Amino acid sequence: MMSGFISAAAGAILALAFITPQQAHAMSLSFSWGPTKSCFDRNSPPIRLRGVPKGTKKIRFRMKDLDAPMYPHGGGVVKYTGRNAFPYGSFRYKGPCPPSRHRYRITAEALDASGRVLARASAVRSFKR
Repeated sequence: MMSGFISAAAGAILALAFITPQQAHAMSLSFSWGPTKSCFDRNSPPIRLRGVPKGTKKIRFRMKDLDAPMYPHGGGVVKYTGRNAFPYGSFRYKGPCPPSRHRYRITAEALDASGRVLARASAVRSFKR
């Protein structure tokens, strides 16, 4: 009976040893299209992050069209100063201009001073011009 308990405890400790930085921090992202213009707006939409890990120096944002994944929308890198709200136009990218309703994923990566990813979060919203 006791050996089963010890094995389970050892397994739990071993599992904790292999938690990645992304798993250790529950960073989340939400965004709205806000004042985004209907076609190729170069200004990023308003984005909000929660749970940004300590040691974050920059946030790298990227957008992907889930209905046209080969289209390059790009993203940007923003210096992180402790604020979790990134207003419209915080970085430049190639905004959406779909022929019909498309789904877009915005991803944020929290980076330390050496560029190592500390945490990652993303959210999906539809856009129709």
